Amino acid sequence: MGAPLSALTPVRGIWYFLPMPKSLLLLAVLCAALPRPARAVASTQTYASVASFRGVHFTGWAAGSSKARRRFIDGMKSGGFNAVVIALKDYDGHVFVRDVPLAARTGAFTNAIPDLPGAVKDFEDAGIYTIARIAIFKDDHLARARPDLAVHFPDGRIWTNDKGTAWVDPYKKEVWDYAIDIASRAAAAGFDEIQYDYIRFPSDGKTRQCRYARADHSPATAAAALREFLTLAGARLRPLGVKLSIDTFGLTTSVDDGMGIGQTMERMADLVDYVSPMMYPSHYARGEYGLKNPNHAPYETISYGVRDALARLGPRGAAMRPYLQDFSMGARYTPAHVRSQILAAEELGVRGWILWNAQNRYSWSATQAGPVLKLPPSPPKPPKTPKKKPVPAAAPEAPEPTPDTLEKP
Repeated sequence: MGAPLSALTPVRGIWYFLPMPKSLLLLAVLCAALPRPARAVASTQTYASVASFRGVHFTGWAAGSSKARRRFIDGMKSGGFNAVVIALKDYDGHVFVRDVPLAARTGAFTNAIPDLPGAVKDFEDAGIYTIARIAIFKDDHLARARPDLAVHFPDGRIWTNDKGTAWVDPYKKEVWDYAIDIASRAAAAGFDEIQYDYIRFPSDGKTRQCRYARADHSPATAAAALREFLTLAGARLRPLGVKLSIDTFGLTTSVDDGMGIGQTMERMADLVDYVSPMMYPSHYARGEYGLKNPNHAPYETISYGVRDALARLGPRGAAMRPYLQDFSMGARYTPAHVRSQILAAEELGVRGWILWNAQNRYSWSATQAGPVLKLPPSPPKPPKTPKKKPVPAAAPEAPEPTPDTLEKP
């Protein structure tokens, strides 16, 4: 783990970000006009992580609609967002980029974005940085179309997780070439950055029954394979003028073993420009970080995770660019919940983050108001004097049983 919980700053609840009582509103406005000292951050070091980088994820199907793009760009501009992640390949295996040979041979290409360069240009013209998201090893379509590239059960059947989704083998070099081919076409379409998702080994389901191309598979060989892939991807893609980034599990910020899936964050960060742990509070187990329910404590969850990430990355802390939750799962998330996550990251010096919502419905208002005015803690209420409970009147004693009152057997 990173820093012990006792070393962290005091936690703050979501009430900090709720509407201010009218009686304090005028005071807040007057105070805003006074000179303010620089706000201290909880960490001892700050990181210039893509200063003011505000990103959102956009689905490939929506990106293919010029009308949806215009509406989305308007929303982004209203909230001061300046970066978009567009899905070009999801874990179902469908590819939204033309002229990729393996995608054409297996029928993976789907014409969801008819004019990909035009879509990229729309965002570029609006001053928005563009990132192409490509899922790699969780690929149900390719695993079934090319069983020789799939992860298998010991009996030779295609391995699937608990939801019936197949994976391709992360040791297979042909799968690596496929992911790089897609990325090279994205670079040609004008994207500024390539972001690889599902860059890991399977994690859910009967993973002990997974059989790979390497009979000596282990957490160490898994981590080495991912490093080798990133080394190859960097060598081929950086000459095309694009940056490279990866997505990881949120808990990779706080665990030391790569979670058994090869994602040792600090061993991957030196090979890419940015690392985006998907730190959605709804995805943390109850009790994680000592929190009863992380989903109900977005500020605290992100604060703990980011602190651990920065400690783990050390000099590479500038690569930290987390995904944050802008959707409801198990708890209703409002713009205040979203803003609390942003504030938790920014207070620790992180200036780059990306919001995720699978339906493209974002809380633009979570940022458009600028810095949040936090209410001071309410003074503690005086302890209540316990009320004395009235002593009930004594009940008459029951008479001793007599032979006449005893029940007959």
